[in-house]
Amino acid sequence: MIGYIKGKVLTSTDGVVLIEVGGIGYEVTCSNSAFCKLINAGEGEIFTYTAVREDGIYLYGFSTIEEKNMFLKLISVSGVGPKMGITVLSNMDLSSLAVAIATSDVKTLSKVKGLGKKTAERIILELREKVSCLDVPEEKNKKEPQPEIKVDEDTVIALMTLGLNKKEAQGLLVKAIKEGLTTVEEQIAYAIKNIR
Repeated sequence: MIGYIKGKVLTSTDGVVLIEVGGIGYEVTCSNSAFCKLINAGEGEIFTYTAVREDGIYLYGFSTIEEKNMFLKLISVSGVGPKMGITVLSNMDLSSLAVAIATSDVKTLSKVKGLGKKTAERIILELREKVSCLDVPEEKNKKEPQPEIKVDEDTVIALMTLGLNKKEAQGLLVKAIKEGLTTVEEQIAYAIKNIR
């Protein structure tokens, strides 16, 4: 599995870039953010996912590891393949997507071209269920002091869809609130920038 590529952009068209690495050209279908980043610089690095099918091997590229993780969550949903996963990520930034899933915003998800209402509902249902599995065990919760600043549970869930655990998500949101950020979108954007 090829999980990361760094090299020079040889050609690009319709979201697909040809990246040269050590004399070998890799054709990668990129998310919108990864595509723009590579085209603007003429070179760069991307995180990749390798899809092996009967008709060939395909590479999909992402600008950040968080974007790749969200892609992996999307394609784990029944009826959502790599092409649809890339389409969703190219039409919505991570913050908006996480908020839509956490708040069960089917209308916003359904605006993505080719993504029907039923598939949008399935994405929300299946990803919210996966997030609940990441909750910190009750015993651990009792030992951990709860943040004095109250954070919105849906926003915590939105961040957990990006791979954070509950404690990390709450900590980042508390910092965002202390910075004076009041909207869910602002808080999630702040958290994504300050992951790790």
